[in-house]
Amino acid sequence: MPWYNGDFPPSYKNQPAELREKAVEIANALLQDGAEEGIAIATGLKQARELLKNHKSQHDEDSIEEQMEENMKGKSIEEATDPSKLSDI
Repeated sequence: MPWYNGDFPPSYKNQPAELREKAVEIANALLQDGAEEGIAIATGLKQARELLKNHKSQHDEDSIEEQMEENMKGKSIEEATDPSKLSDI
């Protein structure tokens, strides 16, 4: 189920708004690509944390999308959402 207009997974509830918004954006994109809901939620949160951590260290608004693309580069949806690689969430 995609999330819109302030709707988000319960596990995102206590996250900062900026992180939550980016995680929802990523999770929705993964859902559109066919990922399972649980995997999309976990991957969205992990990727959002990485992107925002890198973003804050670089202070470059335009680089978030580039970083996300770089993180996903050459990976299929299955590789990018592999549950065994999400264990540090």
